[in-house]
Amino acid sequence: MTTETDTGRLIDAVAEGVERGSIPATIFGNADLHKRELRNLFGRCWTFLAHESEIPAVGDYVLRKIGEDSFIVVRDEENGVNVLFDACRHRGVQVCRSDSGNTSHFRCPYHGWTYNTKGNLVGAPLWKNAFGGMPKEGNGLASAAKVESYQGLVFATLDQSAPPLKEYLGGMAWYLDLLFGLNEHGMEVLGPPQRFVIDANWKSGADNFSGDDYHLGTLHRSVWEIGAFPVPFRENMMGYHIQASPGHSLSFSMAADENEPGPKFFGFPEDLAATFDTTNISREQLDVARRSRVFVGNVFPNFSLLALPMTEDGANHAPVGILTLRVWQPHGPGQVEVWNWFAGYKNLSPEQKDRAYRAGLGTFSMGGAFEVDDTEPWITVGRTGRSTAAELLDFNLNYEMGMPGIGISEPVKDWPGPGKVQWTRYEEGVQRNMYAFYADMMRAEPGQWPSLTFADKDNSAKDLPAEGGRA
Repeated sequence: MTTETDTGRLIDAVAEGVERGSIPATIFGNADLHKRELRNLFGRCWTFLAHESEIPAVGDYVLRKIGEDSFIVVRDEENGVNVLFDACRHRGVQVCRSDSGNTSHFRCPYHGWTYNTKGNLVGAPLWKNAFGGMPKEGNGLASAAKVESYQGLVFATLDQSAPPLKEYLGGMAWYLDLLFGLNEHGMEVLGPPQRFVIDANWKSGADNFSGDDYHLGTLHRSVWEIGAFPVPFRENMMGYHIQASPGHSLSFSMAADENEPGPKFFGFPEDLAATFDTTNISREQLDVARRSRVFVGNVFPNFSLLALPMTEDGANHAPVGILTLRVWQPHGPGQVEVWNWFAGYKNLSPEQKDRAYRAGLGTFSMGGAFEVDDTEPWITVGRTGRSTAAELLDFNLNYEMGMPGIGISEPVKDWPGPGKVQWTRYEEGVQRNMYAFYADMMRAEPGQWPSLTFADKDNSAKDLPAEGGRA
């Protein structure tokens, strides 16, 4: 059994290991560390919960989680979005029993306490006899401390001291704008999320989507053999790794210039790409999107995005642009429930949406070619993290790729967006960035936040654009 002191030492080992490219394997299985993660990470960081297109009408709701706790995301009568702790104020019983739906109220099945879509207590059976004289105010459902949306993505935090969402996102907002702000019609999800459980630690998914591109040629070799992805492996590794801001990382596979043959705009259809403009984004953002073949990234702690051209059947269908949104939902230190949405621009035709959805199901779903590949290694990473040997041997994992003198990756000085940028994708600074912020948050005292900007100057050429558009 580990103690609080042991947990602190493990967190210190993560912080110190980041500097030399070495991460303790036991962080992928330590039960006491996981308890601290639930409080210090999921209890404080902004957590992605839903896309606004899932709850378009008054009374629409979905049931989601922050950490391992259930919350109702619901649109109220004034068109606001509320995030309500799914526990009756009377005895703590769950009041919402459906994953999604539409309602005017939530009623506890135990004693009948009833709440409106703002979480206010509006009544209970035999109120005068049972509670006459007791005010309803102050007895509603508990709410998340803060709720905000960015580009249609609904986030919440349980920490009243948390910075505003855009400040928390930092440079990552520039890249979310680049993807979600390309089209004036915006994005929508293409159906409800898939959910499936893997016997792995949640950090394996966040680590992978932060920019682990090196595994593609080994683990996903069959994807090229069946023609599911149109860009050859070595060409695909040419691109950029970006530490957008502390904790948030992403990776682009990118053509050297817009005239280079191959997919543009993450593989979305040419007729759709023709509608993209700079109304809501800068010319620099548009240029990056135009040359991009793949966009993959992670918003700390556990929200990932991936846009790229894929097909489920290379012999019969050409690749199409797909967008998957991911949440790596922790279930203890040894399990993660993957929440997987497919999304697309609203003005795609029904046929284009159907093709994108089918391509996504065949590649990035519980039975998809990519997904099946990833699950087995992540399971064994967790097994290693929980092992006695890893603890006794002080077993550390190598994260040195891209450090000075190692590999071919090199800093970029003229990148148009924010962050620390490296060319090529043979690099693991993006994951080291995730674990550096992880350690900072795990050591932060209540009410205190680590820096949301890098201590050393970003190698971006420009600062973030002003609110609403051009740099």
